[in-house]
Amino acid sequence: MRCPYCGSLDTQVKDSRPTEDSSAIRRRRVCSGCAGRFTTFERVQLRDHVVVKKSGRRMPFDRDKLARSFEIALRKRPVDIDRIERMVTGIVRQLESQGESEIQSDRIGELVMEGLRSLDSVAYVRFASVYRNFREARDFETLIDQLNEDAPESANDGARVDEP
Repeated sequence: MRCPYCGSLDTQVKDSRPTEDSSAIRRRRVCSGCAGRFTTFERVQLRDHVVVKKSGRRMPFDRDKLARSFEIALRKRPVDIDRIERMVTGIVRQLESQGESEIQSDRIGELVMEGLRSLDSVAYVRFASVYRNFREARDFETLIDQLNEDAPESANDGARVDEP
């Protein structure tokens, strides 16, 4: 493993342990060259997935990009980072269990929408506005009305999304 500080390939593992949900191994490393310490994660990857964009372009699936989508939508929202990590892991497992090596980007977007809906209604609306390319306030109103109709009062810690 290359040191992120000095680029040396001479690093040593000082500690290894499974993550909370046992989906990865967390390794603390130290660089022999600069003594820098850093953490790496090792995860099982059953196969290489390719994401097929709407344009037809193909790109390798990137778990970190999926996690960033959640982090951006949930920025400044009271959602524990462990819940986000479990949601990302769950989506990756769902995609792997489908047995297909090619995944439509629409499918990933819908899974993110489902996940955000269960985590935080504000983040769900944020993501939906970009993902569905909202063009006017009426688009927000329609989504919020649907969200309020579908969600019981107790969802999202009792918070409802109300119109301004």
